This record gives sequence, C-alpha cells and structure tokens, in this order.
Amino acid sequence: MQRIINDRMQFFKTIFLEEADVFIASLDIKTRQKIFYNVHIAEQTNDPELFKKVTDDIWEFRIMFNKLTIRLLAFWDKTNKMQTLVLATNGFIKKTQKTPVNEIEHAKRIMERYFKEKYN
Repeated sequence: MQRIINDRMQFFKTIFLEEADVFIASLDIKTRQKIFYNVHIAEQTNDPELFKKVTDDIWEFRIMFNKLTIRLLAFWDKTNKMQTLVLATNGFIKKTQKTPVNEIEHAKRIMERYFKEKYN
C-alpha cells in the first residue's frame, strides 16, 4: 500500500531499531544526514540503487558518502494493512565487494527476535 505524504508517495516507513540507531549515532553529523536523506528518498522511490534485496528476508539501504560505503540492513513488516514498515536492524561500513555473511546473519537474528516479541 502506498501513502501520500506532503504530496509525495511513500512506499514504506522506516523504523530504526536500537543497533541501527547506535551505529548511526557513532558517525559524524554530515554522514548521519546523508543516511537519513537516502532513506527518505528510498521510501518515496523504491530505487534499487538506494534500497536493494540481499537475501529472501534481508534488504540493505545503500549509502555512499565521503569515500565510505555504508550499509544499513533491514527487513519488511507488512502485517499492518494500513502501513508497510521497513525496520533497519544494524549498520556497518562496507570494506569488501560482498556484504559480510555475519552482518546478514546478525540482521536475521534481530528480525526473528522482533517478530517473536511482536507475536508473544
């Protein structure tokens, strides 16, 4: 479902979970601003350059800024019929071509914990 916010379409709303918040807070102000800007644009455009599927369940926000390749891993929560949520789980500065498996596994554990807590 798409929502219209300030005359613009919004495909989803992003929520930053604790580990994503801690990662973002560790970065300088300009980098944080770039992350939030890219997430905002991704919410409105569904651009694969900004938000891309990594595995069946895990997606990544892709941010390039100041020679850094930053990734925020996330998953979808489509259980609310009124609003689709994307939950950012954890972030890291990418140093290799491939997304590290341990970061993906960490995001999956956070996702499993989120849904377990939501339904219990």
